[in-house]
Amino acid sequence: MKLEWEGEEEDRLAAIQATEERRRLEEHVTGKSIVIANEFSEVQVTRIETRNGSRLMIKSPRSGQWVTLCPLELESLTWQAPATFSAMIGHPFGPLVIEDE
Repeated sequence: MKLEWEGEEEDRLAAIQATEERRRLEEHVTGKSIVIANEFSEVQVTRIETRNGSRLMIKSPRSGQWVTLCPLELESLTWQAPATFSAMIGHPFGPLVIEDE
């Protein structure tokens, strides 16, 4: 007997696509990565060169999650109030804004 869940195939394909995208991006690493950690979390930050300029790749070794951010996305972090980050931490792995389908 095999247990399956609704959307399992879509999840599998999305994971494969994300892995391929990460590998493609990691081919364009510039410089050395840095690791920032404390007792609660650890992240690895790497500069990636793309055809549209530099981006930072931020990876969480514990969860396997990663994101790349352009300079404008990084700057937008400075516009946020502490409550925004509290909301993000309070609802991990979920969006702050629900996108229309």
